[in-house]
Amino acid sequence: MLPKVYIRHLSEKIGSEVTLFGWASRVRASGKVCFMQFRDGTGFIQVVGTVQEMSEKDFELMSHLAQESAVQVTGKVVESDKSPLGIEILATGIVLVSATQNYPLTPKEHGTDFLMDHRHLWIRGQRQQAILTIRHHIVSAIRTYFDDADFTLVDAPIFTPNECEGSGTLFSTEYFDGTAYLSQSGQLYMEAACEAFGRAYCFGPAFRAENSNTRRHLTEFWMVEPEVAFMDLDGDMELAEGLIQAIVRRVLERCPGELKLLNRDVTFLESVLAGPFPRISYTEAVEILQKSGSPFTWGDDFGAADETIISEQFRQPVIVYGYPREIKPFYMKRDPKNPEVALNMDILAPEGYGEIVGGGQREDDLKTLEAAIGHENLDPELYSWYSDLRRYGSVPHAGFGLGIERTVAWVCGLSHVRETGAFPRFPNRLKP
Repeated sequence: MLPKVYIRHLSEKIGSEVTLFGWASRVRASGKVCFMQFRDGTGFIQVVGTVQEMSEKDFELMSHLAQESAVQVTGKVVESDKSPLGIEILATGIVLVSATQNYPLTPKEHGTDFLMDHRHLWIRGQRQQAILTIRHHIVSAIRTYFDDADFTLVDAPIFTPNECEGSGTLFSTEYFDGTAYLSQSGQLYMEAACEAFGRAYCFGPAFRAENSNTRRHLTEFWMVEPEVAFMDLDGDMELAEGLIQAIVRRVLERCPGELKLLNRDVTFLESVLAGPFPRISYTEAVEILQKSGSPFTWGDDFGAADETIISEQFRQPVIVYGYPREIKPFYMKRDPKNPEVALNMDILAPEGYGEIVGGGQREDDLKTLEAAIGHENLDPELYSWYSDLRRYGSVPHAGFGLGIERTVAWVCGLSHVRETGAFPRFPNRLKP
């Protein structure tokens, strides 16, 4: 048998005989020619079978394959002007590995609920594979960016004894003699990690118990959260901007075919690489909203519609900094020049995709932190370890969280985050 080759590498094999293993996603036979849309997990390619090149038995087998039957294909890689890849396979033989009957996802239109019920099969589709391939490269870009910048990956726990941002958004679970919560964020633990390693990040799942069914929200999602000792808000904004540029650069370089398949207008993505992101204060953002006719008042938090109005003023992601202190979490440091605002920032993606990064400088003074914990009526004992970080070698530090699903939605140009992961979780969806 010829060596196994993947579709991803077939452009290097033009003129060669190859063996491929995969699935028949679609078959169309016409007289003495059969066309099979074939996939192997690394891509899709057309396989052409003819009575001249194949045995009668193999041609009949190929012509009557049911959708998603597993097969082994042998053939020659040839150039083709009609193929998106510029190549196709001229089959010489085929072996049935596993027959399929009554595959539920036919080429006809299906409703969203039906597709979500069959998500385990839907991810085999070309569009879904393009999205998940882009997600893979976004994750790879993130890890490379931080690894190359001397960050240390430190895994944060998923079980926690307390909330990070608000008790109303926690999932609770029995934990031996008490109650544990599913983590909303690894940030507090990364603050400990950055005082050990200087530059640390965690990358893992986070959980929010909000009963929200908007196109931007999931109950389980993935975040990357860097934290850096001796960093201020300006450094934090620069770090986040560099990360977003690294993500977009890799996707543009590695996934042009996937972006084209998704009909993604890449002009907004290309503008990300053009230069510094615009930076505006929260107060300036409020002025933009009020000029648009919005009844928004200073001190309110932005909703999805507000973020859309603000971001539509810019072709690049826009950094909004200096939110009112009272609407930010207890650990945010106050601006010493104006104690009414926090040293925080959000990055809003263009085209109405909203917040993809949230972060800022953390409170590093022990007495101020303890007062904030008391003001929020939090249990000081649960946060004693967190307060210790201010007792022993406290330094200015800052960080942020970037949500993977929202970033994937923006980069791919998707209307809903439900397509951004293999098996999404939201209030009315817990399976498959």
